[in-house]
Amino acid sequence: MQSSLLFKTYIGFTIIYLGILFLNIEGFDFYMKPVLLPILLGAVVISENFPSQKILLTALTFSWIGDIILLFSDKGELYFIFGLVAFLISHLVYIVLFSKQQNTRINDNKAVFLIGILAILAYFVFMIDTLFPKLGPLKIPVLVYAVVITTMLYFAFKGSLKWAIPANNYILIGAIVFVSSDSILAFNKFYAPIAHASFYIMATYCMAQYLIVAGILKLNSKI
Repeated sequence: MQSSLLFKTYIGFTIIYLGILFLNIEGFDFYMKPVLLPILLGAVVISENFPSQKILLTALTFSWIGDIILLFSDKGELYFIFGLVAFLISHLVYIVLFSKQQNTRINDNKAVFLIGILAILAYFVFMIDTLFPKLGPLKIPVLVYAVVITTMLYFAFKGSLKWAIPANNYILIGAIVFVSSDSILAFNKFYAPIAHASFYIMATYCMAQYLIVAGILKLNSKI
């Protein structure tokens, strides 16, 4: 795969970035975080063309915009809201992306599907029930965001039962880890401070983006 070198670059850069973040070395985040997703964008651009390539690039671009905006979140609540909007759009585009992938298998296991749906709904109810009393004026925006990321996870789960293996697992795990990243961020901001929150948020976020991109490219590979 033409993108393999850029994937290795992304992994190496991410490890260095997360190490600096964990050690709480100030000043580097502002310069290193904006570089992460452009590496993945480059990997998608130089990959062989496939029907949903532009959709994937759009999702990554809005995530990158969200990354940039959230760098300034300490300067006012408005930056957090605009960052939320950018990631909201990114998740909506991921929903479209997952819905466009080709199904190559038939899922006859209704029990697995039902258990998955119940688990996703349980996550949603738990998050809203726990965080809602703490959200203040952000109740509606966060509720909308929670609905969208839960829907994104649903489409990843539903698709994983019909997509080719192992790409399906990459995408599903990526979606789960992405939701985990958003959840850690929400709990840290609205519920109670989490030690090394930035590290955990970015570790899960970087892993999620990598797995989704790698999974989509594997799913659409002609090899």
